[in-house]
Amino acid sequence: MGKLKNIDKKAAGKGKGIETVWQFVKFIFVSLLAMIVQFALLNLLPHIPFIAELYAKNQPFEWWVFTADVYTAEIGGIGYFIVANTANIIAQIVSFFVNREKTFNSSANIAVTMPIYIVFTLALIAFSAWLNPTLKDVFMEKLSWGDTASANAATMVCSAVQFFLYFPVDKILFHKKKEESKAEGTAAESEA
Repeated sequence: MGKLKNIDKKAAGKGKGIETVWQFVKFIFVSLLAMIVQFALLNLLPHIPFIAELYAKNQPFEWWVFTADVYTAEIGGIGYFIVANTANIIAQIVSFFVNREKTFNSSANIAVTMPIYIVFTLALIAFSAWLNPTLKDVFMEKLSWGDTASANAATMVCSAVQFFLYFPVDKILFHKKKEESKAEGTAAESEA
């Protein structure tokens, strides 16, 4: 990890633009990690007996803004709703902590940043919860793709949308550097 910190310092020394580009590169790798978690869960969760039963029942899902024509029985109904959203939520939890620590080297207060991140994430997940089955249905019905390929393609599109929306939000949320907070703490101690 020492090498990563050295690269961080060199990038910061070259100006805000280079530092942001370097953060974006790290953000890409963290997003890939989150995507791996999400796709692993997307493909593993349907094999859990409880969820497999839900898929087998072919029960459409209807709740809040999700009408039965979004989570149809053909795409997995309530089973697919649980799988797609559980995978997304867990991937975002991983992304939050890794981006805070490694991408932005932030010491921003979790009590402040986490609620903001949660609200933003819930809005994005609600959007993805509508978009994902809509795309899956298009891939299955219009393009005649299989269930797994359609689910993975729909999740890829939603992941891409989230990727481009999360970077600026994370950059704003995690703006406070560890070194800056240490310097502030040292300055406050010397004043006392």
